[in-house]
Amino acid sequence: MTGRGAHSGIYWDMPRKTAYEAKIEYLQILDEHGNLDKTLAKDTLTDEEVLSLFESMVIYRHLDEVAFKLQRSGRMGTYPQNKGQEAAALGTAFAAKKGVDFLVPCYRENAALFLHGLPPHYILLHWMGDERGNQIPQGVNCTPLSIPIGTQMLHAAGIAWAYKIRKEPRCVLTYFGDGATSEGDFHEAMNFASTQQAPCVFICQNNQWAISVPREIQMNSETVAQKAIAYGMPGIQVDGNDLFAVYKASREALDRARAGGGPSFIEGVTYRLADHTTADDAKRYRDPKEVEAWIGKDPVIRHRKYLESKGLWNAEKQAATDERAKKIVSEIVKAAEGIEKPLVTDIFNYTFAGELPAELKRQRDTMQTHSLGQDPSQVGLQQGAAMH
Repeated sequence: MTGRGAHSGIYWDMPRKTAYEAKIEYLQILDEHGNLDKTLAKDTLTDEEVLSLFESMVIYRHLDEVAFKLQRSGRMGTYPQNKGQEAAALGTAFAAKKGVDFLVPCYRENAALFLHGLPPHYILLHWMGDERGNQIPQGVNCTPLSIPIGTQMLHAAGIAWAYKIRKEPRCVLTYFGDGATSEGDFHEAMNFASTQQAPCVFICQNNQWAISVPREIQMNSETVAQKAIAYGMPGIQVDGNDLFAVYKASREALDRARAGGGPSFIEGVTYRLADHTTADDAKRYRDPKEVEAWIGKDPVIRHRKYLESKGLWNAEKQAATDERAKKIVSEIVKAAEGIEKPLVTDIFNYTFAGELPAELKRQRDTMQTHSLGQDPSQVGLQQGAAMH
């Protein structure tokens, strides 16, 4: 390419150059047939840890199925199943430090929340419309489920920024789906976390569908992970149904953030095996062949094959774990359905962390908002004024 000086009339070469280059790596360590890449798996998960996480998968898959039945039988308002996405939740959460790091979820990360100490019946209470399901117990580092798409990522960036300001070696993991990356909140959170170098790990559970909109229609990028490039943060795409890959990518991102390296982006490629929620019918827009293909990649099936190949699992252990899962889930349901009725005054008592303002105290004590209802003695004063 040539150019010319404004006044000299002299021509010179102006070579075109590359301003920036990038690539997105894909990581898979355990394939859908249960075959493990031992080199990549080195220093990740031990067989005992995989066994423990797999048992959690089995138990929480059973809870997922029972929650679906609760909704269908009219005992719960609605419910978004987590089926098929358990590995992405467990692998990331296991890499984080329980009681130290903070989880900011969407609504398909039940297993991650349970792993970090949230009592499982809180999730059922949430979907039953009981606000006590959002009253996170002291010492459990997570926010309540986030239903608006994408808003939680802003909260995560803010929490992570606070950790940095306080010089605390803590990190934040925030979860969202592929659809959330089309929201403005996502881009604001990514940009803020990047410019502030906040210790935040953005975890996209790319389950291929934003309700009824497929990923390839929703966005024109080949991967979701490449969206991190625009914000100058590391991004990687991993097999979201592979505990090893999800754990490895998450641990590296958390270690980097804890050391002051700023935020990272992880795209876990997975699939929503069930409907978007119990109010949806995915058969209306999804090809049954696509669903069938992804069933073969189910994280529960995959990790069971791996454990069987290692002699750590068999039909007897599966039957015993299934029976144990039924008992555990039965207790979870009893805890949710057996909770005492909430008090009407709770809506006032939990509004302020400190002293309740006098006006709200009057409203709480009288259950009235107008002055006459709060002080009926005024009736006599009004009658007296009318007589005169």
